[in-house]
Amino acid sequence: MFISHAPGDSEWAEGFAKRLNRPDIRIFLDRWSLDFGDVLVHRLDAAIRSASHGIAIISPESVGSPRVMEEYAALAHASAERQLRFIPLLIGDVALPPFAANRVWRDFREITDHQYDEKVDEIAAVILGEAAPDRVAAAEENLAASQPAPPRPLTEPPEHSFVVCYAGADAEYAGELVRQLRAGGLPVWSIGDLRPGDAHFWTVRRQLRYAVGIVVLMSPQSQDSDDVTRMILEGQQHGRPFVPILLHGERNFHLANTWYVDARDGRLLGEGELALLERLVAAGPDGGAPDGPEADPVAVLPQPPTRPSVRAVRVPAATGLSRLDTYLAEKEYTHADLLTTSLLLEAANRAGDGWLRARDAHALPAELLAGVDAVWARHSHDRQGLRVQRGLARVRRGRHAEFLNLSVACGWRRAVDDVVPAGYQEFADRAGPGRRAGFFPTLRNPQNEHFADWYDQWSATALAVHLRLDERGTLQ
Repeated sequence: MFISHAPGDSEWAEGFAKRLNRPDIRIFLDRWSLDFGDVLVHRLDAAIRSASHGIAIISPESVGSPRVMEEYAALAHASAERQLRFIPLLIGDVALPPFAANRVWRDFREITDHQYDEKVDEIAAVILGEAAPDRVAAAEENLAASQPAPPRPLTEPPEHSFVVCYAGADAEYAGELVRQLRAGGLPVWSIGDLRPGDAHFWTVRRQLRYAVGIVVLMSPQSQDSDDVTRMILEGQQHGRPFVPILLHGERNFHLANTWYVDARDGRLLGEGELALLERLVAAGPDGGAPDGPEADPVAVLPQPPTRPSVRAVRVPAATGLSRLDTYLAEKEYTHADLLTTSLLLEAANRAGDGWLRARDAHALPAELLAGVDAVWARHSHDRQGLRVQRGLARVRRGRHAEFLNLSVACGWRRAVDDVVPAGYQEFADRAGPGRRAGFFPTLRNPQNEHFADWYDQWSATALAVHLRLDERGTLQ
């Protein structure tokens, strides 16, 4: 373990190293490890090259120290090249350097002695490959460490798990739920399982891409959480099955047409609901039963409950457009695409059905359509958006032949007789790295794509939106 720190933080670093010290952990700390006569740069370089773990103590003095920043760069390089685990520790009021911000870090500011000992023990467990302590505070810190994903391919995790998504305010229930699922022998992963040094958002995305199912704790706090929203959109992008659990308030509008568990009384899952999760595990991450033919994993979900349904939350247009602007600024085109569809469905009061009919076209506010188009156009240099699509192919009567022409013009299909991929991600890949002009927004809803008539629902939605666009003044 190589510990990097500024000279002014030497006392703090030495105290930390003493507390971290274990028989099986060899620590390189300049006060302990350098001898008179050592060539400093050679000795530090050799120590970093031989280290399997690196700690960077981040403080106002460290970010202003050229030597510490050189060590920081060397640790960042080692992390990228040979998987050295890089763990930033924040001890002063200063912004984390970019690479450190992409790693799960630990905050040692304004903590009690007990919290200090807990954090050090957690880091020691990570170094020694032991099970990390079960701490709610760790889950909250992991949520705070969220950053946009670094450009790394998503590799398959060792185990396909249920991913539990929640806001910090719901961490206590999330912890109880995770323990219940694990006690029942079900594979489960949550943000609380992130460990110091993990690439935060990349790890989350990998788990979502290969999730057996995604459990979303619905509450006003999770509805407002950008992290939870991104996790939902990521799961939809890859066609993962969802098991929403309503804790408080109204249902998440992204999951308005999805079966859900009503846990507003604080209960955990019942036997029937646990049996449902077991069936999802048996179906496998790609929907194939262990000894049977391919099948959609979402097909094992039950029908919506017969009791009165809790309505989905209504999202102000300004809030939705602001989030759309953020995703496109980050080049998250698929997330922006799925969000656009959700916003239009919600505005037409069709989120619970997941698609639009021709008669729903008049319910789409012209101001929202214009706002959506403006955001897409601004971030794509006028290559994407509803106005571009209307310029490629007009829809005047709502006939399927018009949808076929629109599909070819936007690149959704290669020819009129081409078969459109059933999976959203494969379909979205048709946009290509240059993102073919007019491809987005596609108006597809992956949540409906486990139904046999998903194509008819998609085509009806696209036709309804474009019929509204053809009305005079809609995009003026």
